[in-house]
Amino acid sequence: MGLVVAMDDTLHRLLLFWCFTLVIQVFLQPAKGGPQQPEIKASSCVSPEMARLIVQERGGIRVIPRDVGKDSAAVRENSRGITATTAPESLQTMQEAHKWFQKAARRGYAPAQVNLAVLSLAGWGTPANAGEALYWLHAAAEQRYAPAIFDLGILYQEGCGVRRDYGEAFHFFEKGALVGDPSAQTNLGYLYDQGLGVMQNRSEAAKWYRLAADQGEPRAQYNLGDLYLRGDGIERDESAAFAWFQKAALAGHAEARIMLGSMYAAGRGTPRDPATAYMWLALAALQGDSRANAKLDEVKTQLTTEELVEATVRAQSLAGKTKRQVWKSPFH
Repeated sequence: MGLVVAMDDTLHRLLLFWCFTLVIQVFLQPAKGGPQQPEIKASSCVSPEMARLIVQERGGIRVIPRDVGKDSAAVRENSRGITATTAPESLQTMQEAHKWFQKAARRGYAPAQVNLAVLSLAGWGTPANAGEALYWLHAAAEQRYAPAIFDLGILYQEGCGVRRDYGEAFHFFEKGALVGDPSAQTNLGYLYDQGLGVMQNRSEAAKWYRLAADQGEPRAQYNLGDLYLRGDGIERDESAAFAWFQKAALAGHAEARIMLGSMYAAGRGTPRDPATAYMWLALAALQGDSRANAKLDEVKTQLTTEELVEATVRAQSLAGKTKRQVWKSPFH
């Protein structure tokens, strides 16, 4: 199981598998010309989760209200900062973003305070300054702004700008979880799951994973599925595990796709279906997760050429749809 911050960091980034016919090789190549993330480099102090958040991801913003009761000037200034981040990334554009986020942050606008904090933490458009980042995150957290509360939990968990303190991380994740933030709920579940900053309690972990999973958080869906599969802190139920892995897989979670493919291949929690198993495993391979390859080779021997081609086409089609769904902008 994994944490919102750490889970995806263990999954990277080898080449996809090779199939035994040219047509299947062509089908399984990742689509070209799709959206690419800018080459913004994170500082060593920025956690992998924050690095993913700060990089522009296109297609909308995180669903948190922009208007938190501040004047329209702050909203406009924050929006100008966001606009600057959508230009081709350079020192000048990030300095421009920093300027506008700072103006809005000084007016007390919580989304801008978080945006400014992450720029300060990463050293984008300004010298890296963890102390300044903490100041602005605390300012936004005092307004009960969920992303700020979550980010503070991350800093204490990772020891970024502060001494690593799982108890303090627990405090902030719990605070965010109680106001319904699914990322905080997932991380709180993980701390209970692993006994970090709190006594280990897998039943309590399952509770928080479920709350986040019900809001569509794929990492929580995967972790909850794993608890169901193992019967750890919750009654063992392979059908429930399958259902949660499927939700996470549809949202693009690579490890969930491997688990789903493996369950289809073995007939666990669902009728056995080698072709569908191959499709899900191929999707994980297309994401660069090499752990799918051995199982792919095993399942491939159970399929006809026609079934293999069809499963591969389905994988390629779903891969394209998933890419379009996951691009989001991190700035608030």
